[in-house]
Amino acid sequence: MGLVVFDIGGTAVKHGYWAKNKLTEQGQFKTPDTFEKMTREMEKIVSLHQDKEIEGVAISSPGAVNVEKRRIDGISAVSYLHDFPIFDELAAFFELPVTIENDANCAGIAEIGLGAGTAAKNAIFMVLGTGVGGSIFINRELYKGSHLFGGEFGLMIGDSETTLSGVGSIVKVANKYQEQTEKTVNGKDIFDLLERNDELAKELVDEMYWAIAHALYNIQVCLDPELVIIGGGVSARKEVSDEIGQRLQHLLTKHLVPEIMPEIKTCHFSNDANLIGAALNFEKTINR
Repeated sequence: MGLVVFDIGGTAVKHGYWAKNKLTEQGQFKTPDTFEKMTREMEKIVSLHQDKEIEGVAISSPGAVNVEKRRIDGISAVSYLHDFPIFDELAAFFELPVTIENDANCAGIAEIGLGAGTAAKNAIFMVLGTGVGGSIFINRELYKGSHLFGGEFGLMIGDSETTLSGVGSIVKVANKYQEQTEKTVNGKDIFDLLERNDELAKELVDEMYWAIAHALYNIQVCLDPELVIIGGGVSARKEVSDEIGQRLQHLLTKHLVPEIMPEIKTCHFSNDANLIGAALNFEKTINR
């Protein structure tokens, strides 16, 4: 028995086959511009596995996934996914059980279930990408909140009223660097500039690290997790977790609570986390 798994993104839909805790046969296609085209593309992938015994379809999706009402609320880059009974329509279309969960939640589920957080009781997963997102786990259970906004760390604001997504992303750092120098750079270029001791890059990245550390301080004194897992593209660079951790320790010490410093780890599954988490979510949901 296995699962066909999908991770719907704004530009591409990743897919794979999950069986016996292993992800195989991965690929992707460009995100279609309508729901009908999406289902046709997904059907092609499901049909590729028709020689296997498929238990169901597991999906990682943007948006506020409302499992109880079997729809996706909120907004995202894939607007046609929202505000209709998408669970039921896909289940009827595939003639298979279908589960859907938010992409950041799926990534966190993967890390808690099989990755960096397997030993943690209470943890948060923070995704540092184009913006900032994440998920919260209390007693190893995903906490989604009363309005399905649990883990939306990117909407936290600091003294300047700027959201964390506006200052806590290497993409935003690159944009600021371009604005001040008129040089075209990306996130990787910023880290290359750091290695060459570029003063502006150092200043902007330092601001990013402090913004994330302040957000984690507030999360820590509210939720008190024992573990923070850092994901997203920049997590591939070990110094990112180290730099954030040093600043968080400084803030906790400054405010006389150094003993509540959490362990900070880099995510284990990287780009595969959403697909793996979608599969684990299916297994837990269907078997519940």
